[in-house]
Amino acid sequence: MFKVEIVGLGAGDLDQLPLGVYKKLVSANKTVYTRTIDHPVVVALQKEGTTFHSFDYLYEEEQQFPRVYERIVEVIREKAMKDDVIYTVPGHPMLAEKTVQLLLEQKGMNVVIVGGSSYLDDIFTALKIDPIEGFQFVDATSFNRSELNFKNHLVFSQVYDQFVASEVKLTLLEDLPADYLITVVEAVGSKAQSIKQIPLEMLDRTVEVSNLTSVYVPPAPDDVLHHTFWQLRKVIQKLRGPGGCPWDQAQTHESLREFAIEEVYELIDAINTQDDDGIVEELGDVLLQVMLHSQIGEDNGYFNIDDVIRGITDKMIHRHPHVFKDTAVNSIAEVKSNWDQLKQAEKGHARASMIDGVAKHSPSLIRAYQLQKKAAKAGFDWDKVYGVWNKLEEEIAEFKTAISVESMNEQEMEFGDILFVLANLARHYNINPEVALNRANEKFISRFTYIEEMLIKRGSSIHDATFAQMSELWERAKEGEN
Repeated sequence: MFKVEIVGLGAGDLDQLPLGVYKKLVSANKTVYTRTIDHPVVVALQKEGTTFHSFDYLYEEEQQFPRVYERIVEVIREKAMKDDVIYTVPGHPMLAEKTVQLLLEQKGMNVVIVGGSSYLDDIFTALKIDPIEGFQFVDATSFNRSELNFKNHLVFSQVYDQFVASEVKLTLLEDLPADYLITVVEAVGSKAQSIKQIPLEMLDRTVEVSNLTSVYVPPAPDDVLHHTFWQLRKVIQKLRGPGGCPWDQAQTHESLREFAIEEVYELIDAINTQDDDGIVEELGDVLLQVMLHSQIGEDNGYFNIDDVIRGITDKMIHRHPHVFKDTAVNSIAEVKSNWDQLKQAEKGHARASMIDGVAKHSPSLIRAYQLQKKAAKAGFDWDKVYGVWNKLEEEIAEFKTAISVESMNEQEMEFGDILFVLANLARHYNINPEVALNRANEKFISRFTYIEEMLIKRGSSIHDATFAQMSELWERAKEGEN
């Protein structure tokens, strides 16, 4: 295979082109291939007689940039099978040039990098920024929001057209306000250089973009980044650290237990009422508990939030081989079965009992539900749900017997059996008994409150009303729900 020389055209015009590169291009007695004709050096060299073949047409034919780059490499490789090839790119070949990376990956291809100057020096000078403060260079055609560090100086290159500019804008608006000031730099370092500061929301509206356009986003202040994880972590560290809040500093894992329980139940309330704003707020309160416990662990030198996140990330990947590996599953039942097997493997040993692992301090009803789920997995379960119904009737009969002999201890035991069987019945119908009972509680509160309100409107009160009057209002409340 013949040689492929990749020549960088620099960031500006012909005056900035190194003399050696200039001589090579003007003396070429063959067609020079170029990724794009839209560059001042190419235009100037064409006037001096150099013949260029550009790949601009591929940008029109393909919907995605990766395919454009692949097709350019295919053409260059085909030409290099017959003769030496000169291929030019804007800027420096090793800076934000995907086609160069793809060419270097080609087996058996003799690739040589020739000349070229990076425009980074010019852009640092033009923007008057020092990259040592934190700098991130981003390909506007291929980046993820999660990769951006808004505490750094951000420079987006290859903002080719309005479509790319729009994609950059929409992604940045996920994190920055619409009026956040950014800078659009055109043809940096050349005679045609222009620098324009605009609000982010105007990026794809009032600015003409081209192959020589870059977008600069200055570091964001903390108050703009309150939605980010790292800002939350800084807040919690400050609350617990020197000069922080005395209450937060005094907390321990043990003192926070009651708040963790409260926040989870408040989240359930918001979910039950379909209150989206409430769900957002309560999820934040639950997250606060996670962050406080993690900070306490860090302060004590045992663990930190990184360990918490690493643990759950590793666990989710390990327990979902059908998602992260080439392991097929055919049903949800198979997913659950694999989950249990992988979970046991993580522990490194089998539990002493199949029903171990249910939290002792869970609410009794949900604990009964979980115990019976584990027992069912071991095969201790009725084949048909009518077996549970028969068991319920049996337990009710035993409770009535305990009432007849007036044994409080027996009554308590037998009534507990009824609740235990009801939890099992709920499991057979895929109902969470704790959630179901909580909904019943809320329904009772709503109806009883209605009774009180209606009695007051009638000039009466709950203390004066008869059971019949209250029952009549109860039915009206029930009808109102429908």
